[in-house]
Amino acid sequence: MASDEIVLFDIPTRAPRTTWSLNTWKTRLLLAYKGLDFKTEWIKPRLEGHITPPWKEPIYTVPTVRFPDGTYIMDSRRIAEAIDERYPSPPIQLESKYYAWFEKNYSALMTDLQGVYMPLIPARLLNEASVPYWYETRSEDVGMPLDQLAKEQGGHVAWGLVEPLLKEVVGMLKENGDGPFFLGKEVSYADFWWAGFLLFVKRIGEDLWEELMRRSGGNAKAHEELLEAVRAWSERNDH
Repeated sequence: MASDEIVLFDIPTRAPRTTWSLNTWKTRLLLAYKGLDFKTEWIKPRLEGHITPPWKEPIYTVPTVRFPDGTYIMDSRRIAEAIDERYPSPPIQLESKYYAWFEKNYSALMTDLQGVYMPLIPARLLNEASVPYWYETRSEDVGMPLDQLAKEQGGHVAWGLVEPLLKEVVGMLKENGDGPFFLGKEVSYADFWWAGFLLFVKRIGEDLWEELMRRSGGNAKAHEELLEAVRAWSERNDH
């Protein structure tokens, strides 16, 4: 049944319930930037039993959006394209060399850092109902129990691997004048991509945030400046 509202499907934390997923943050920030009326439907890590969208894959993931015409779209990039096509104002640049950099390097960043964040998500964020699914699927993904992953690939090992990438991102944030965005004063989708990652790290814990800042070099303040610049769109995190 069609509704005037956009519905964003998201995975909740334990109480008090807020958003945390870096992928969902990208969509949430874009919806807020566009000034769109949307509501959040909180779900388990799978959408099975919640919706029956028109694709054949048996498992559905977040972010997923239902538009007022009843169309469901999954995947943050496809959602961004659909939002910008349906709601062109205010404009946002989806393509940029910075977005291309994330497309190329983001997977490596998340893989190298998984020994840090992957065991902490169920320990610090997920509600009780979501924890077993997380342990089952993520342990299968990495080929070992998550506590073993933390011991072998977490800590200084992981941060050492991502440090060059963090410093590179800081350099990109400082390329165009004083920022605070990758394109200087102009907002682009790359800003929401990186801000989503930073908000994800902060939500897991201040210990991770402090380490990220330490590993980002002398201009690490650029991360904080970006988050301050998107604050008006990130304040809504619990509905």
